[in-house]
Amino acid sequence: MFILLRFLFIVFTVLPFAFAEEVPSEYVPKINIVPESAVAPDQQILIEKAVPEKAFVVPKKPRKLLIFDINVDYGGHSSIAHANFAFRLMGEKTGAFTVTVSHDPQVFQKNSLQQFDAVFFNNNVGNVFSDPVLRGNLEEFVRHGGGLMGVHGTTAAFMNWAGPNAGKDDWSVFGEMIGGRGTNHREPNEEIFVKVEEPNHPLLQMFPKNGFEYQDEFFRVHGQYSREKQRVLLSIDKEKTNLNRPPHTGKKERADEDYALAWVKNYGRGRVFYCTIAHSPKIFWDSMILRFYLAAAQFVLGDLDASTLPSATVNETIRSHENIGWRLVMPAYTFHKFTLFETIDKTAELGLVYCGGLSFQKVGGGIDKNFDPKFLSDEEIETIRAKLRSKNIRMVSYYYGQLPGEESACRRVFEFADKLGIETFLSEPKPESLNVIENCCNEFNINVALHNHDSQNSPDYWSPEKVLEHCKNYGFRIGVCADLGYWMRSGIDPVEAVRVLKNRLLVVQIHDLDQRTGNGKDVPWGTGKGSTQAFFEELFKQGIRPLDIDLEYSEHFENNKTECQKCIDFFNATISNLQQ
Repeated sequence: MFILLRFLFIVFTVLPFAFAEEVPSEYVPKINIVPESAVAPDQQILIEKAVPEKAFVVPKKPRKLLIFDINVDYGGHSSIAHANFAFRLMGEKTGAFTVTVSHDPQVFQKNSLQQFDAVFFNNNVGNVFSDPVLRGNLEEFVRHGGGLMGVHGTTAAFMNWAGPNAGKDDWSVFGEMIGGRGTNHREPNEEIFVKVEEPNHPLLQMFPKNGFEYQDEFFRVHGQYSREKQRVLLSIDKEKTNLNRPPHTGKKERADEDYALAWVKNYGRGRVFYCTIAHSPKIFWDSMILRFYLAAAQFVLGDLDASTLPSATVNETIRSHENIGWRLVMPAYTFHKFTLFETIDKTAELGLVYCGGLSFQKVGGGIDKNFDPKFLSDEEIETIRAKLRSKNIRMVSYYYGQLPGEESACRRVFEFADKLGIETFLSEPKPESLNVIENCCNEFNINVALHNHDSQNSPDYWSPEKVLEHCKNYGFRIGVCADLGYWMRSGIDPVEAVRVLKNRLLVVQIHDLDQRTGNGKDVPWGTGKGSTQAFFEELFKQGIRPLDIDLEYSEHFENNKTECQKCIDFFNATISNLQQ
C-alpha cells in the first residue's frame, strides 16, 4: 500500500511540475521610506542648535523646495530623516524657502512640479520610479531652469539595486543631470583631508580655505563625472590623505584618482548641486556642513549666484571675470563670414568659454544649412551640441532678427533655443508681439534683450529712452541689448545711457570707434573715442551685472582675431584694475 500511495503522489504532484514550462515569478520592487521618527529627540535638539540663523541672500521671491526621499530595494540611509528635519528647519528659520517632503512619484506630474523652484533627491538609492512621462517631466523641469540637488546615495538613483537587472543603470539621463554614477566607497567613517578647490566660490565661504579633516562614507563616483562637465567644489586631498593604508593598499577606485566630493553644474539652464557627504546622521548637526547645504539650496533655488563653469575651463583670468560678475561672450557676428563650427573653434582659441549664435550663419561641420530653427533637425541640433561640448564652449545667447508674435511660431523658436540651453535672445520684434513673447519667456525661462540699430532701422529701440518705454511694462525677462557702436553713431553717450537703463541692461555689445560720428569704425577697445574704460567703470560703480558682455568686432571680418585679442586683453586689464 505504501508503494502504491508513493506512486500516486509522484504521478499527481511531482510529474506535472517536472514537465511544465518554468514560469518565473514577477519581480516586485520593495519601496522603503525612512520615517521622521528616526530622528531622536536629543538629535533634534542638536540639529536645532546647528541650523543657520540667516540666509546667505534674500530670496528673490518665495521659494519652494521639493524633497523626494524614497529608496527602492534598499533600506535607506537613516540620515534621510535627519536631512528632511534639518532642511525643513533651515527653511523656516532663515525664511529662504519652504519644504514639501514627498514619497509619491506622482509629485512629478507636470502640474505638480510647476509649483516648485527646485527638487532635492535626498539620498535616493534604486529605481525610484520608471514612468517615462514622470521622468520626462523631471528632465524638462531641470532643463528649463529648475534646480536639482542630490546627496550621497543620489548617484545611485534610477539604478536597479536588486532583481533581474541589479547593478544596471535604468535612466542614464539622470546620471547626466546629477553628474555621476555609483556608490564605490571605503569605510563608513573613513578619515580624509578635504580639499577646498575653489576657496572664493560663493558656496564655499564657510570652509577653511586650506581644507579640513573629515569623517564620513565618501563615494568615488564614475559614469558621467568629468571636470570638463562640472565645477568641482570639494575633493579628497591626495597629498594630505593616506589613500594607501591597509586594507586598501594599492587600491585605486579611479585610475586618475580624481575623487570629487561636491560639485555644481548646469543641465540646460538648470542649476545642479551634488555632495557625497551625507551618509551619517551626525552630518546634519554639523553647523559647517549645514551652512554649506543652505548655500547649495539657495543656489539651486535660483537666489545665490554661483559659477558652474567646468573646472577644466577655469583659469585665473576666468576667475577674475567671475569675481566681478561679468562674462565675456563671443557673438557669432564677429566671425559671421565663417561657419558656426569655425566660430566655436575661434572662440576656444581666444581662451573664451561663452559664445552666441546667429540665425543667418551657416552651421558647418557637414551641415550645409543656416543656424535657424526652420531648417535644423533634432539630430543636427545634437551635432551642434556635441561640437560645443568638444570645445568646452557654452552658447548662452542667440540673435534672431524678429521673434514672431504668433504664438505657435514663437514657441517653435523658443523650443529650438531650449534644446541648446540658450539663455537669452537678442532680437528686434514688433512691440505688439511682446505680450506673446513674454509668455514664452516665462514658460521657458529664457530672456529677450531688445537690440538696437540706428533710428532708421530700429525706430522703436534705437535710443535708451525709446527701448525703455517699450519694456517698462514687462517683467525683467524682457530688457535691453545695447549696441554701443550704433549708440555712438547716433550721438548717444554710452555712459549716460547706462544711468538711464540701469538693471534693464541685459546684454552689452561693446564697440570702440575711431570717431563718434556716423562714419565711426571699430578699433580695439580702449584705443578709440568710445570712452570704453569709463563705460566699464560706470557699470561697476552702479553694480550692474549684464547677463553678457559681447565682444562684437565689426571690422576686418575675414581676419580680426588679432583685434579681438587686444579687446580681450583690455577687458582683463580693466577688470584687474576695478578689483584693486
